Amino acid sequence: MLVASLRLSTRICSASYGQRPFCTPAMATPTTTILIRSDAPAKPALGSSCNGCGVCCLYQPCPLGMLLSGRRSGRCAAVYWNDGLHAYRCGAVDRTLPVLLSSLPRPLRALAPVLARPLAAAALRWIAAAKGCDSSLQVMDATMDAGHPTPLVGAANADQP
Repeated sequence: MLVASLRLSTRICSASYGQRPFCTPAMATPTTTILIRSDAPAKPALGSSCNGCGVCCLYQPCPLGMLLSGRRSGRCAAVYWNDGLHAYRCGAVDRTLPVLLSSLPRPLRALAPVLARPLAAAALRWIAAAKGCDSSLQVMDATMDAGHPTPLVGAANADQP
């Protein structure tokens, strides 16, 4: 398994009503580094179909992921790599029972088989499956395990500012 380290940024700027936004040196773009498989698909443009790049789920859990992971930042506990699809997938959708068994407190784990089917159906809606990429994160660069910079394949966010 090859692992890449991606730097992500969110643009933080200021604007008054009716004026163009501007960024100053004091408002530098914050960056976060995530570990992601180097063979993962490039992040699609905002609004494009989800391709399983995993950037959003590896950056932070969605509200459902927060519930399942018990965390508000960092990698979602439910996301996993699917070797057959060569993409990241949401375990709440297609590995529901194992995700529930690892997320529920021990006294409630007996309910996991009963909760698995409704959670899988609800998870599709909760993660906005088939609604398009809703992550405004911008992939800045990638670095391989050995520390050598490598270009990303394709222009993942060439159309975004």
